[in-house]
Amino acid sequence: MALSITDLKKGIIFKLDGTPYRVVEYSQKVMGRGGSIVNVRIKSLLDGSVLAKTFKGNEQLEYADVSIQNVQYLYNDELTYYFMDEDTFDQFEVSKNILGDQAGYLKEGDRAQAQLFEGTVISIELPKNVPLKVTYTEDVVKGDTTSNVLKDATLETGITVKVPAFIKQGDVVNVDTATGAYRERVKE
Repeated sequence: MALSITDLKKGIIFKLDGTPYRVVEYSQKVMGRGGSIVNVRIKSLLDGSVLAKTFKGNEQLEYADVSIQNVQYLYNDELTYYFMDEDTFDQFEVSKNILGDQAGYLKEGDRAQAQLFEGTVISIELPKNVPLKVTYTEDVVKGDTTSNVLKDATLETGITVKVPAFIKQGDVVNVDTATGAYRERVKE
């Protein structure tokens, strides 16, 4: 199905030169008799690059065939991560390059969403916050009463985050998957 340039609102996913893009910013300038010009900033769903693009007149674009599946993380072997489709129970692999820094927030059994373009996984979307157990952190120094003291904590997946001084080994903390920042201690 064809997509008019005036349909390119923020969040729309379309295909340009065989690559899926999401519209990040949109502005339209209406010309007198000549139609309109649409300026957009678009982000590639394959490599994350952002481009500025201008479309004129009655150009037609194509919708991108991007779908989302609920998946469960199974295990990894350093370079490849294995997931299972929760509906069909089919297993598939995802390269560590696609996951990037998100790999440090995954532990066995975690649920996520896989974004597919023409049947190929292009990204894995994790929940906003994930609970992870602290496997190592220094003990708090007696007499240090400053309320905003941060210290390093190694979590069960191997990543290190800054946490408040009151967090101790064995605690479970919520970590923001977008920024890698400590959010809160999980009450048990």
